[in-house]
Amino acid sequence: MEWRDEGVVLSSRKYGEFDAILEVLTRDHGRHAGIVKGGLGRRQRGNIQPGNEVSVRWRGRLETHLGTYSVELKNARAVTFLYSPPKLAALTSCSSLLCLSMAENEPHASLLDGFLAFLDTLEISEDDAISWGPLLVRWELGLLSELGFALQLGSCASTGATEELIYVSPKSGRAVSRLAGEPYHDKMLKLPEFLTGSTDNVTLKDVEQGISLTEFFMDRHMLAPFGKKIPQARRMLKDYIV
Repeated sequence: MEWRDEGVVLSSRKYGEFDAILEVLTRDHGRHAGIVKGGLGRRQRGNIQPGNEVSVRWRGRLETHLGTYSVELKNARAVTFLYSPPKLAALTSCSSLLCLSMAENEPHASLLDGFLAFLDTLEISEDDAISWGPLLVRWELGLLSELGFALQLGSCASTGATEELIYVSPKSGRAVSRLAGEPYHDKMLKLPEFLTGSTDNVTLKDVEQGISLTEFFMDRHMLAPFGKKIPQARRMLKDYIV
């Protein structure tokens, strides 16, 4: 069987002496892997770097087989991030999370669109995490939502209030107001203001709080139930934020 699709390279790793196993987040076939013959050669190596947009043709006897990829480069994004360690860390973190959390062959077109939008912003942003950190947090919230674990941050879980939402309940994943959460403030997760109101004057502390918030729920819902852990690439990202 055979199909064609478009998407973003998530990972590539050595297979044999000259070939590579490529994982691509495709529009119609979800996260899908295949062998690129000669992928480690000079002609192909640059095309299959994580972050690149590609057109692929997959061939295999059965859908469940690994199969082979033919790859055509559409947008060489990877080179943009090679000279920016913070941006490269953000790209690697997102790619690792997608590889670890998404089921194979399960389409998530909206997730791909969100990933492309984040990469667009990442390309033109400054190296400072304040420039792209809030969007990264929103993208991770979108990943949680797409996989069925959306957080409810629009109103207080206790009172229904929509003002002064500064906490998130670790049990329900819902926002909690300052007044309702004060007696339990030491048990609550912090909700950065850029997720509920103004995106002006964002600080690194705000981004750090957002990263900690999404990490908690990704670990609890997306990974731990399946015996998985937050990937090292995601943890290393914090080095460029804290």
